[in-house]
Amino acid sequence: MAQVYRGGQPYGTGRPALLTPHEVRTHEFPPRRRGVDPVEVHRFQARLADELAALYQEIRVLAQENDRLRRALRDWQARQCRPRNGGPW
Repeated sequence: MAQVYRGGQPYGTGRPALLTPHEVRTHEFPPRRRGVDPVEVHRFQARLADELAALYQEIRVLAQENDRLRRALRDWQARQCRPRNGGPW
C-alpha cells in the first residue's frame, strides 16, 4: 500500500492492504489452551485462499475487458468525429 508522509507520520490511501492467497495459507495463529482443530483451520485457510485467488483473477480479467471496451469506444468516437463531406471542417 502506498503511503504519503504528512507531518512525519505515514498517511494511508484509505484502502486496506489486500491479503494475498499465500498470506492466508501461511498465516499462523498463536496456540490457546482451548484452541481449535488445526486441520480445520488449515482447511478453511486453503478454501479462503482459493476463493481469493479466483477473485483476483476475475478482477484482472474484468480490468482487461474494461480496457478493451474503453479503447473500442475511443476508436468509435474518433470515427464519428471525422468530417463526412470531405470539407475543411
